[in-house]
Amino acid sequence: MLIKLDTVGDHFLAAELKILTAFQKNTPATKKGEKQQLISIDHWSDASLKEEFHNLKSSKNYKAAKDETISFTGATGEVVWVVGLGDKTKFHAEDIRKVIAKILKGTRSSKFATIGIDVPGFNTIKDEARTAQVIAESAYMTDYTFDKYKSKKSEPHEFTVFLAHTEKKNSLKIEKALTSTKNICESINVMKDFINEVPNVLHSEEYAKRVEADVKKNLKGVKIKILNKAQIQKEKMGMFLSVNAGSAYEPRLVHLSYEPARSTSKTKHIALVGKGITFDTGGYCIKPGTSMAGMKNDMGGSATVYGAFRAAVLEKAPVKITCIIALTDNAINELATVPDAVVTARNGKTVEILNTDAEGRLILGDALDYACDLNPHYIIDAATLTGACLVALGNQVCAILGNDQKWINEILSAAKEQDEYMWQLPIIDEWRHDIKSKVADLKNIGTPMRAGTAIGAAFLEEFIKNDVKWAHLDIAGVVDSQSHLPYCSPHGASGLIVRSLTHLLVHAK
Repeated sequence: MLIKLDTVGDHFLAAELKILTAFQKNTPATKKGEKQQLISIDHWSDASLKEEFHNLKSSKNYKAAKDETISFTGATGEVVWVVGLGDKTKFHAEDIRKVIAKILKGTRSSKFATIGIDVPGFNTIKDEARTAQVIAESAYMTDYTFDKYKSKKSEPHEFTVFLAHTEKKNSLKIEKALTSTKNICESINVMKDFINEVPNVLHSEEYAKRVEADVKKNLKGVKIKILNKAQIQKEKMGMFLSVNAGSAYEPRLVHLSYEPARSTSKTKHIALVGKGITFDTGGYCIKPGTSMAGMKNDMGGSATVYGAFRAAVLEKAPVKITCIIALTDNAINELATVPDAVVTARNGKTVEILNTDAEGRLILGDALDYACDLNPHYIIDAATLTGACLVALGNQVCAILGNDQKWINEILSAAKEQDEYMWQLPIIDEWRHDIKSKVADLKNIGTPMRAGTAIGAAFLEEFIKNDVKWAHLDIAGVVDSQSHLPYCSPHGASGLIVRSLTHLLVHAK
């Protein structure tokens, strides 16, 4: 799929399919005997189509309710879809994403080579550049497929979408917005490919190689360092190594560094840290069969922070960014860590491992301590950390916790700007006390069935030092299968949270 800009010129006029919109109009008639206008189509860029529409018998009863669509053939043979958007005052950016996704899915069987979308008709947010960006964003995300392992793949359908706008003076602004959208959505697709890849292929060693290859090909100027098992041992990452003990593959710690062109000593430094468990059996605390399927997604945190890092670099973010992803699986062999074991973390604290299925916090703890030594001003970690997050917030909301309210508020603001759901949960002293061990400094679980998401965050907080402002994102619910969002895949990686983090990094001051 290609997305191109057009100022209601030849490309839009010649499009095989034109997408126009209509809104409900609730204003009463102004003169006695005058019929009430039930719909509004005054915004149409192509005036000739208005007359054709009004001549349709079906248009007389058309009310432009949300998703109510009329289709007709235009004078030059093109297909025209008039899509109802309902009440204009209640149609927002997220509604644009949803309706565009539904429209494009509806075109798949028709195999149109060119589709013209009338941008002003969707501009309920009073910003044509932003509207074009949101339309393109939805189109790119909707177009994603992962059929690598299908013996009979779906036939690729190449088509071009022309975004017709009227504000010629803003053409450069809109072009820039579309370039930005392509960078971000390509990074989301890379992230999705990592999560959707099968675990017998994407083990820790292979994952690190793929990240390295992508960085070298697409992220010029980014420094990359990959720590192998021997180097991780030198770093004294005892928790990380304990999770890897039962694996057939070595662990990897991928360390990526980006610095903007005009970096100074005052440039903000943000570190992203991601959990990369390429498959989680639960270790000796083995998961039941019904919970085992889908555990290839347990590296979703690492893919999310890498996707955001990648997009921010392509967008030339004004801040220094470090991205740390810790990679291993959680498997079982004769060397695997057993419950009741005590290990020593990188920061010197001893940890009693009471549940080997609470492994994500172990690899993240060592990775966070490593990140703190790089002296960032801020840290965000992302992880599919707890099933308790789904119990608390469902599969639609990302949990956020941390040690600095202003930093949390910045992240929440970025998420709101991108229409992605985040909700703050607390960390209280009682939960900090709940992870104290009788035989070591800490234990890796708290009281069973009690505040699991927050207690996991309380454990991670033990590894934040140097007065770093830190936020933890538990993405367990939102990382996959967002069937309620038509621009996300109903199965497999969702791509969510990358847009929020990218917005935060690109607009940081």
